[in-house]
Amino acid sequence: MHEIWNLINEMSPYLLLGFGVAGLLHAFVPSQVYHRYLSKSDFRSVLWAAMIGVPLPLCSCGVIPTAMSLRKEGASKGATTSFLIATPQTGIDSILATASLLGLPFAIIRPIAALVTALFGGQLVNIATRNENAGNSETTKKISERHHEGFWHKMKEALEYGFIEMMQEIGKWLMIGLVIAGLITVFVPDNFFFYFSDKPLLTMLMVLAVSVPMYVCATGSIPIAAALILKGLSPGAALVLLMAGPACNMASIMVIRKVLEKKTMWVYLLSIILGAIGFGLLIDYALPAEWFTSSIIQEKICSHDDSSIFNVICSIVLGVLLVMAFIMKRNHHCSCCEDHCDCDDHHCHEK
Repeated sequence: MHEIWNLINEMSPYLLLGFGVAGLLHAFVPSQVYHRYLSKSDFRSVLWAAMIGVPLPLCSCGVIPTAMSLRKEGASKGATTSFLIATPQTGIDSILATASLLGLPFAIIRPIAALVTALFGGQLVNIATRNENAGNSETTKKISERHHEGFWHKMKEALEYGFIEMMQEIGKWLMIGLVIAGLITVFVPDNFFFYFSDKPLLTMLMVLAVSVPMYVCATGSIPIAAALILKGLSPGAALVLLMAGPACNMASIMVIRKVLEKKTMWVYLLSIILGAIGFGLLIDYALPAEWFTSSIIQEKICSHDDSSIFNVICSIVLGVLLVMAFIMKRNHHCSCCEDHCDCDDHHCHEK
């Protein structure tokens, strides 16, 4: 339970940021922008989504509400997947942190790997879902009919959308995923990665098996990767951790399966796995190892405090908002069907 609480503390600021960004995008960005650049199931929409996502400082959970908002605004499944893959792997903050701790070669190859993997995954989703609708056209039409009444009206709409509507839609699946990720964190030993250090490809597969469902943010994964390299992990396997860890976790997997459906979820996972292993092998077998090890200085590796007052406050705020969203959703459902149900002890039962 302590590990799950620490995990929520670490993620809550980014989750709140993600829900806030989703609301701002919904209220302030005209729906015609999404329709023009992200709605089609083609390579251009995938490229735009990846280019938007690479510099954004959103982690693997903060990106979930933002990406789901893009989907609701009319983005195609391919563009949404591309955004989901590219955004959490890197960002302006993590690129700078990577350069300072792991060196310039890692800082250069990391966003390139994120971009290439996002393009591959997004286009693969386009192919796999070719016969499905490109975007949520009904929602897009509804959104395009909105009439905003000024800045404060838009801010109110942004807060309602990000912290009520989006939480109502994905909050349950997000919390289920967080609990699963916390349990994995508890039961996977710290020295798990070193059992197969003499077999690079097998090591990468083992790193994938652990890092894909766990939560590791793009910046938080950097000192972990540096510590593992100092203990003998190959630079390629460390890149696998840097890519697969931030790119997905059980929370994102659960939400993608719910919103984008099972086929897209499997393509999303396959793209991240193939991209991480491909670039990991490239580093280990095609590039000089000293490029990726000489810049790592052990004294720079510091522990991360997950129990700061700010994180605890964010966790409490997140919990309160989720509870309020669920209560409002339940009351809304009951009021909508009150003409068609019997309510006993404040519970709504359909006739």
